[in-house]
Amino acid sequence: MSPDLLIALLTGAALLGVGIYGALSQTNLVMIMMGVELILAGALVNLVAFWRFLHPDNYAGQMFVLIVMTVMALEMAVGFGVAIARFRARGSVEMEEARELQG
Repeated sequence: MSPDLLIALLTGAALLGVGIYGALSQTNLVMIMMGVELILAGALVNLVAFWRFLHPDNYAGQMFVLIVMTVMALEMAVGFGVAIARFRARGSVEMEEARELQG
């Protein structure tokens, strides 16, 4: 295995691990969304690493990464919209207090 591939895969695994820890250990909606973004970023780093070292002449991997990055940005925009609406309505974005959400 190439040392460059190993470094890229370890970086992606580190991002994935930090993201999983962040998403599961936090109670704040914004911090949970940041953890999910780190999970997706780690998966994208691994995807790009495998694409680069297995099929460098095929551009489908790059297009897939761009599409996933666009979905990540949309997910954050919607998530922050929900967080802002929740904060304006209740004054908090803690997930423990979200059990009483209605309508």
